[in-house]
Amino acid sequence: MKHFAIALFGYCLVPYCELNAAENVTGESHHDSLAVAPPEAVGMNSRRLNVIDQIVEEGLSREKMPGCVVLVGHRGHTVFHKAYGYRQLEPDKADMLPDTVFDLASLTKPIATATSVMSLIEQGKLTLDDPVGQHIPEFATNGKEGITIRQLLTHMGGLIPDNSMRDYQDGPAEAMRRVFALKPKAVPGEKFMYSDVGFIVLAELVKRLTDEDVNEYSRRVIFGPLRMTETGFLPGPKLAERAAVTQQRDGHWMRGEVHDPRSFALGGVAGHAGLFSTARDLARYAQAMINGGTLDDVRVLKPETVALMRSPVQVSSGLRTPGWDMKSPYSSNRGDLLSSSAFGHGGFTGTALWIDPDQQLFVVFLSNRVHPDGKGSVNLLAGRICTVAAAAVDDTPVK
Repeated sequence: MKHFAIALFGYCLVPYCELNAAENVTGESHHDSLAVAPPEAVGMNSRRLNVIDQIVEEGLSREKMPGCVVLVGHRGHTVFHKAYGYRQLEPDKADMLPDTVFDLASLTKPIATATSVMSLIEQGKLTLDDPVGQHIPEFATNGKEGITIRQLLTHMGGLIPDNSMRDYQDGPAEAMRRVFALKPKAVPGEKFMYSDVGFIVLAELVKRLTDEDVNEYSRRVIFGPLRMTETGFLPGPKLAERAAVTQQRDGHWMRGEVHDPRSFALGGVAGHAGLFSTARDLARYAQAMINGGTLDDVRVLKPETVALMRSPVQVSSGLRTPGWDMKSPYSSNRGDLLSSSAFGHGGFTGTALWIDPDQQLFVVFLSNRVHPDGKGSVNLLAGRICTVAAAAVDDTPVK
């Protein structure tokens, strides 16, 4: 039986069920640059910030999602971290907690895959303008010979958004052979077409250059050094037990099992989906990006590499970066008051992360909006939360 208490968490009332869980969520120590601070202590307005409660309650009442976790960071501190609603409605109800583990879906693309690719660029193993076929010869067929790594990272490679599930029915090796044989759906470099296939290829690129899959490489090079101890593919039993439930597959509820069918068919490790994490871990990643690739005296990327990763790239329908969204048809979860430097991404399961270096601000929004029936919708809600968070910044002008 769960026991609940109320704790003061940066002027926000946060439910938690056990002391060790609360310690895991706050992570306060003299080593932790994301220690909890009252909003006013770091240049934010708590009254404005608490409008997030109203936005989320409205979303819950309209059944936009069963529950969510919201975390806001500013100037290197956590100013808001709260869980709402339920992480599971069926077959039994279970409360959402601040340390709930989420299937990040397409947040996998920038956080695991693109960051791994940028690490390899930093090491001199490739460049953004290398043809993909230079490193994966099998890919350089059927009009794909000139597609570059930059084009895949910005969804300008002309590849189909998702290829047929039939291509995955004979195992991962055959699935990749069929992916490499695909023809472009548009002329490479001319049209923005959001593509899971492109990031499946990018994960294979990481494997070819490192002899590690994107799970192993990102854990060793990014998540491990950043002490993101609850982030990775294929979560073990303890993390899966804390995971938000998504939908049913083959008669069982998915909890700690990747929701995306192509990632599942590839064994749960893929470049486009499959990463799991918590709000607290994502806060560590976001702060490292704001800091230019370092956190708590540990560097995972050079400042110039981070600058390259978050640099705007004009695409046919807006702005992207190598791995991230900036302003595109997929930016409804961005909000209205983030600065022009802000970059972020969303995920199909109901997740979003936006990072604003100019305002030293980030917003983590994690939900399981697909539970139980796939009918939830949270992009606009997440965007409103980003707007409120930016409006609560008192000390930095919006650009």
